[in-house]
Amino acid sequence: MILPKKELLDTIASEIRICTKCKLSKARKNAVPGEGIPDSQIMFIGEGPGRTEDIEGKPFVGQAGKFLETLLSEASLARENVFICNVVRCRPPSNRQPLPDEIRSCTPYLDRQITAIQPKVIVTLGNCSTGYVFSKANLPFTSITQVHGRPYEKTVLDMTVTVFPTFHPAAALYSAKYKERLIKDFQTLKSELLRRRFVSRSSSQ
Repeated sequence: MILPKKELLDTIASEIRICTKCKLSKARKNAVPGEGIPDSQIMFIGEGPGRTEDIEGKPFVGQAGKFLETLLSEASLARENVFICNVVRCRPPSNRQPLPDEIRSCTPYLDRQITAIQPKVIVTLGNCSTGYVFSKANLPFTSITQVHGRPYEKTVLDMTVTVFPTFHPAAALYSAKYKERLIKDFQTLKSELLRRRFVSRSSSQ
């Protein structure tokens, strides 16, 4: 029997909350499965939970999350109308980058969520998520600086998806340069979504 999307995503989330497949689970307060509408055409993928996310069990609720909501507004999107998650679901110590074995342990959950949601657009936030999604799309990847701000229409997990890479919102908290680049990238994303009629012109004004 094929489960409805919401039930399938709820099942995956329940598995994530009790997962002990890697050492990140030992220090967590809460795993962070991700959240959003099951039928979202647009999926945002970050790196991993930070301190606030670990406490609340929700993605992008700290300072970077507040800026992400500003960026979503730049693209005429609302948080409640997209799906947001991370590559790893437990906070790495001191917010360090996830290690390769941690990514390998956690990304089967991400693959299952992508397959369940079947988004038309995947927005990757930062090096970690861009590198992973590009690997699934058979795209070469060196750094987010080289590929950000451009749409790539590729096959990911047997689905045709537009991958749109950009910087992680946390980068804007430390650098005005990255803040400007992120805003510009999300304006480009808005143009792409308008072209594909994923947002309306009335909501973009």
